[in-house]
Amino acid sequence: MSINNFSKMVIVAKDEWRYWLRSKLAMTVLAIGLLLTLSSVVVTAITMLELSHDRHELQSNAEQSFVDQPDRHPHRMVHYGHYAFRTPSPLSTLDPGIDAYTGNSIFLEGHRQNSAMFADQRQGTALTKLGSLTPAFIVQTLAPLLLILIGYSSISRERESQTLSYLLAQGTSGITLIAGKGLALLSVVGLVIAPLAVSALFTVSAGESLLAVASFVVGYALYLTVWVLLILLASSVFSKNSGSFTALAFVWILLCIVMPRVASTTASTAVPSAGKIETDFAVKAELRKLGDGHNTNDPAFKQFKQSLLKKYNVNSIDELPVNFRGLVASESEAKQAKVLNQFAEQRMQNELKQTQVSRYFGWVSPMVAIRSLSMIVVGTSIETHHRFLRESEQLRFDFVQGLNKIHIEELDYIDDMNRNADASATKKARVSAQNWQILQDFNFNVDSADVRAQRSVPAFLQLFLWIVVLVGGIKLVGKRLL
Repeated sequence: MSINNFSKMVIVAKDEWRYWLRSKLAMTVLAIGLLLTLSSVVVTAITMLELSHDRHELQSNAEQSFVDQPDRHPHRMVHYGHYAFRTPSPLSTLDPGIDAYTGNSIFLEGHRQNSAMFADQRQGTALTKLGSLTPAFIVQTLAPLLLILIGYSSISRERESQTLSYLLAQGTSGITLIAGKGLALLSVVGLVIAPLAVSALFTVSAGESLLAVASFVVGYALYLTVWVLLILLASSVFSKNSGSFTALAFVWILLCIVMPRVASTTASTAVPSAGKIETDFAVKAELRKLGDGHNTNDPAFKQFKQSLLKKYNVNSIDELPVNFRGLVASESEAKQAKVLNQFAEQRMQNELKQTQVSRYFGWVSPMVAIRSLSMIVVGTSIETHHRFLRESEQLRFDFVQGLNKIHIEELDYIDDMNRNADASATKKARVSAQNWQILQDFNFNVDSADVRAQRSVPAFLQLFLWIVVLVGGIKLVGKRLL
């Protein structure tokens, strides 16, 4: 591009800004956009910081509550349970992602895997479930509409006022005119993204990576650039403002409202998964085959009993140097955890496949592309949630087996069997509270910035493809602009 053409682009952009400054609609829309973005950034940041503080405190309280329990039977502590809390990532102040739907804490106990709890969308009213005004929601959904309201008449206005022919006669090419209008719209994009970028940079002090911050900001810049190009293309194609606005409104509804829901519906249809009730029955059926870990006489543990007698070279379980009930509990928990993990992995694989199917729609909807990119880069995607489930399950299994180990080594088998004889026997079948110091510190962190950046590559490619196709369309239209 020559210096002369660039100067003309700048002149066109300045002229466009002069027009907007004289337009009450444009200034109102721009003010609303900036106010919404700024307010949502502040409110969401405060909310997420409070959640982070609360979850850290709740995790600490849960661990302390477990440790402070009095002398008890070890298996009572297995059912007393423990909590694991997921603290939000620094960038989640801008995009909470799926955290609002999946829950942020899990109750860990023996013999079962519980679902995550306290999801904001599950606890909210019908109105709050319509959508929260997070920075991500505003930039993904509302910002394109605001850009449409500001720029839908960029080129078509020149046709209607009959100034287009004059501009072309003065030596301004169609491409240069469109580029100048686009430069003005891109400056609006810069104003909208500025609060987002500044807030993202603040997360670096909270431990976020510069790579993640840069990926986040660049992703949103590319997304809004797609909408700038769509606006320029529509305004160039249609000769009247009404036609341009109608077409862009339809495209916004299609790409931002309809396509994300089509993507979700298609994903659930293409990768069907069993319902919760059906899965629960299947899990219970498999667990019944393993025997009852509370019953040492269950036929399922007959072979296990014989192997122990042979190992310790004794004739009865009373002669074992360890507590047979604790050994059965430990063996049962290991087998149950294996079955539970198989079902959990199957469910998570189905969820991941459904998510991947929905992400393919980023090739036909930039909204789907930026939504996927944003959640992946921020660390609030389905992959991160699955890792939280796996790590919390490992925590559950370790602390339950730790209690079973105490049951095996610290409690006499005879005392254990006679625990319900009287109050004295019940007291004798307890172990010291000093044994509760078995919990591991649980601090969940999102994946590294490199991993998140690698996962976001397909979404970036989708946005780049949109830009390439739209630029090609604008060049074609610009050459024919009369």
